[in-house]
Amino acid sequence: MPTELLYLDDAYRRHADTVVAAVDAERHAVALEATVFFPTGGGQPNDTGELLVDGRPLAVADVAKDKQGLVWHTLPAAAPLPALGEPARAVIDWPRRHLIMRLHTAQHIMNGIIWRDHGAHVTGAQITPPEGRLDFELAAMSQEFARSLEAGINAAVQENLPVRVLWLPRAEADRDPSLIRLKANLIPRSIDSLRVIDIVGLDRQADGGTHVAATGEIGPVRVVKTESKGKANKRVRIAVDE
Repeated sequence: MPTELLYLDDAYRRHADTVVAAVDAERHAVALEATVFFPTGGGQPNDTGELLVDGRPLAVADVAKDKQGLVWHTLPAAAPLPALGEPARAVIDWPRRHLIMRLHTAQHIMNGIIWRDHGAHVTGAQITPPEGRLDFELAAMSQEFARSLEAGINAAVQENLPVRVLWLPRAEADRDPSLIRLKANLIPRSIDSLRVIDIVGLDRQADGGTHVAATGEIGPVRVVKTESKGKANKRVRIAVDE
């Protein structure tokens, strides 16, 4: 059975009592029946934290999801692995998760503004706390563009717009091409219900990551750098306060 991804409906959940569903001695990792840990994907880094097994804390430094939907938590090589079926409590590093949530929602605000004003697709994304970057299919980007974009992002933060998680049938989502902004649509057709992040009144995008509940939670956002990565590929780096 795939791991139940508890963060999809509640990004603020910091821990979960669960059971070891699979053990991989070669990679020194365990998969859990349910997890609060986000596995690396979509430009968002994995959560870190620990598993509490029989009262002993085991650091989790890497988290990855396989093709079968199991989420693997890599544990210290020197620590004994938990046994199959053993109870465990998964606990994330909350300050780091919350920082990532703020950055990710700030990226969506930026994306929404650029899509609204320029209709530009996203060609790449990455979060490296306390910064994040998006690449856009744009022919040019000026200093004035960056100043205007920063002002627009912070205006949306000040509005404290609600951020909702929606689940849309694929047929309904297909009628709104703006939901999928990546230049290359990597969402398999087999996924029938799309998870959509809705920044009310500004932006709606298909997305599997973690976000804050309202834009005011992000705090001040800075555009720290703009770069040209090719003829029609421009990069914007943003940062938030730690």
